[in-house]
Amino acid sequence: MTMRTIAGVGLSAMFALTSAACADPSTDSQRPSEGEFALQVLVAAIATADTAAIYDLFWPEATYDDFANQLTYQGVQEIAGYVLGAHSWGDDVYMNLGAVHPTANGAVGEWIFTAVQSRPLGVSYPVGTGREVVLNGVTIIEMDGSRIIRAADYTDTAPMMLQLGARFTMPGGQVIEMEGGR
Repeated sequence: MTMRTIAGVGLSAMFALTSAACADPSTDSQRPSEGEFALQVLVAAIATADTAAIYDLFWPEATYDDFANQLTYQGVQEIAGYVLGAHSWGDDVYMNLGAVHPTANGAVGEWIFTAVQSRPLGVSYPVGTGREVVLNGVTIIEMDGSRIIRAADYTDTAPMMLQLGARFTMPGGQVIEMEGGR
């Protein structure tokens, strides 16, 4: 069984903790930057399907790039559909945010995503497999003031497809599939 950790505490608790830290000047060195905090809230919103948090985090005209699938989502409505899309095909959706690296105008975060594919996932998986998927990735966010203006996800979707039972036939005939027939 895969060990799972929810990406953070609930959004309201996260806001309360940060607000309390901001009120105490002695905690300034421990307080996350605006970009780090926005990334923490984004990951928690993805894990909990919190649409309101997504709308609060992004500028209406923001852009979100999904480089693994070569797609770009323009505007907060499309972004909400993208980042919350895993809940349409998966149960037990979690994101565990690991290292977060602040940048001059945002942050970069390393994460692990897990979900159980219990409903159709596009035409490739028209039925739920009941299999758990685990993906590692990186999200980069760029802030414009207090909101995200651009975000980008970097991950490799091949492991997810293999975890769901796909087989890849390579040039020369080599077949790649998960060991043990998961």
